[in-house]
Amino acid sequence: MTGTDSRINGLAVLFAGALAVTAFAPYGWYPVAILSLAVLFNQWLLDTPRQALLHGALFGLGYFGVGVSWVFVSVYVYGQVPVAAAILVTLLFVAVLSLYPALLGYFLKRMTVASTGLLPLLAFAAGWIATEWLRGWLFTGFPWLTIGSSQVDSLLSAYAPLAGVYGVGLAVALSAALLVAVLRNQQRLPGLFFLLVIWGGAIFISGLEWTSPMKDRLQVALVQGNIAQDEKWLPENIQKTLTSYMELTFSQQDIDLVVWPETAIPAFYHQVEDSFIPALESRLQESGMTLLTGIPVLDKRDWEYSNAVTSIGGERMFYYKRHLVPFGEYLPLRNIIGTTLDALAVPNADFTRGNNVQNLIEVTGYPVGTSICFEVAFSEEIVADLPQAALLVNVSNDAWFGDSLAPHQHLEMARLRTMETGRPMLRATNTGISAIIDYDGAVLARSAQFEAAVVTGSIVPRQGATPYVRFGNAPVIILCSIFLLPGLLGGRLRS
Repeated sequence: MTGTDSRINGLAVLFAGALAVTAFAPYGWYPVAILSLAVLFNQWLLDTPRQALLHGALFGLGYFGVGVSWVFVSVYVYGQVPVAAAILVTLLFVAVLSLYPALLGYFLKRMTVASTGLLPLLAFAAGWIATEWLRGWLFTGFPWLTIGSSQVDSLLSAYAPLAGVYGVGLAVALSAALLVAVLRNQQRLPGLFFLLVIWGGAIFISGLEWTSPMKDRLQVALVQGNIAQDEKWLPENIQKTLTSYMELTFSQQDIDLVVWPETAIPAFYHQVEDSFIPALESRLQESGMTLLTGIPVLDKRDWEYSNAVTSIGGERMFYYKRHLVPFGEYLPLRNIIGTTLDALAVPNADFTRGNNVQNLIEVTGYPVGTSICFEVAFSEEIVADLPQAALLVNVSNDAWFGDSLAPHQHLEMARLRTMETGRPMLRATNTGISAIIDYDGAVLARSAQFEAAVVTGSIVPRQGATPYVRFGNAPVIILCSIFLLPGLLGGRLRS
């Protein structure tokens, strides 16, 4: 391979990684996910281990460099970090994420050796999903841009209630691998057969319902306050914010459940417990409404504070956020690296993590699976509240992302959680996108971004458990192992 060819291949892989982002919201060109992975897998077939390391890194730089570019917006615009430090943080973050496909390519080429046949291609597909799963929990996890999330409007989403986001992703990665095999005429007939099995299977199961509706239909309202992030916590604006939420809420009639966004009440619970909340509760009861709202809670005994959701208008219950955002809501290894980050002017907070096991909040007689912001990206944590929960609620403050790709990607992940669990979700955000999502991922109603709005509609709580709720990610990880081992062992034997 000449130097020119090498540069062309590198640029092609980099471009394929960047283009893969268009498979996700807001673009939704989901076939691109298959085509982009096919470009990478085809290149890996031809590569030495070192070349596979480089091309995996380039794909990752394109993929994450475009896909999570919103990190710069969060850190610079809203975190008020100096521009140089914000660029550095973003580049480091993208570089770390790019290590996953880079090391995967190197490892597989070191182990598989073979450059023909189906076995190495199947190993590439299984390895991609295995590293996504690893990325979803290693170092607290970052399951953003998992390839399966791009398929919410694709036929392959039928696999979500069966095997979750990684099961959908495996169908995508296998489709890419088999496409390469067919186009390269490497065991073309088996490749075509297995492509038919994957897509035919999706058609077969797409009409199945894994959960069943309960008897009551709830009338719901999501209140989007559209409070600017730089004004949200100013003491002089608290009363204005609370009045705005009250007016938007009680402009509605015949509503059973109202949801306000994350920290919609910009004060600690104890600061409004004896003033604002009793007045709010009285009006809610007069209107026959129950409210779920985000609110920070301070435990004055040990001076720890939590990001929480509470119910008002019925039994007062709380959910405390379990999965905090590193460097956003808490600082990992503070004793070791705290002063270093202070020098970089990286903002950090000290929220206390909620218990893994918490009693579910009940509203209008139904237990609710509650999540706050980033938590909706973690399938395993959402299904932990199932099958007890009859519906899901996610509150968020996507103002941190500005006018970037993130709010659209965030909503896309929420839609996939409803498919995995067979439960409707109410998703209320500060600046959008707020949405009522049905149990099958369909968006029943949604708001525009950056405007005050009330999203209204109805949902039917559901019961039962999907296969994914019952078995989690274990079947997909076992399946990935089945596809990986023959490629690894077969490659070494041929060598």
